[in-house]
Amino acid sequence: MISSKHVLILGCGRSGTSIFGEFFQHLPSYSYFSEPLFTEVIKQDASQLTAIKVPRESDGFPPDKGLSFPLNAIVKKLSPLQIFWQIRHPLDTICSLKVGISRNWDHHPRPIDWQQWLSCPLIEQCAHHWNYINTVGFAQVVGLATVTRFEEMLYNPLVFAQSVGRKVHLNLSSNKEHLQQWAIRVQNKNNENFDEATTSREYSTSDHTVKVERWRENLSEEELAQVIPIVAETAQRFNYDLPTIS
Repeated sequence: MISSKHVLILGCGRSGTSIFGEFFQHLPSYSYFSEPLFTEVIKQDASQLTAIKVPRESDGFPPDKGLSFPLNAIVKKLSPLQIFWQIRHPLDTICSLKVGISRNWDHHPRPIDWQQWLSCPLIEQCAHHWNYINTVGFAQVVGLATVTRFEEMLYNPLVFAQSVGRKVHLNLSSNKEHLQQWAIRVQNKNNENFDEATTSREYSTSDHTVKVERWRENLSEEELAQVIPIVAETAQRFNYDLPTIS
């Protein structure tokens, strides 16, 4: 019998890492930790299946560029380990990042040059954050991580979860009730079934009706012209289409 894997969920803030992580929260076979200090990660009992979303910086553990922790340390600690890199369309993510970035760049890890961007418009700071995490950060795990997409999770959460289950060798047939309870929360609109991830609620706004392509409601032509040059190359690398700006 193939053993299930430990899980590490990474990616830019506001890309769905929180609700993705909460899929593991009530699985009896997993202990789930959302943004724990890295010192807590290192203390984990590796004999207990663990799922971790974006560890936070800790003194004594210098992080790799674009990450908030030293990757090799967690790879050695938790084996076998499945890393997921969650990504979301840059324009939608930029809209969602504004609340956190406006709070002294409250999303982590901060880009190494974040202070140099404080004089730039907020929308450009958000674009730089998305681009930095998905270039410098992603470069640390490329070849190790499976890329998962926010849009695929929202459009078909059951298929998304089953794909994740196969990757970590988790038999979801014995967790059907949990699977259904999680999947019904994953909605593109804020309807009666939507239940946002706990750690995401303080960053939520009510200025949009959908999550996929919310940028059409939130970004002006002027703002698109500001941010598209910042994210265009990385967006293309991840196969995201951007509107043409005149």
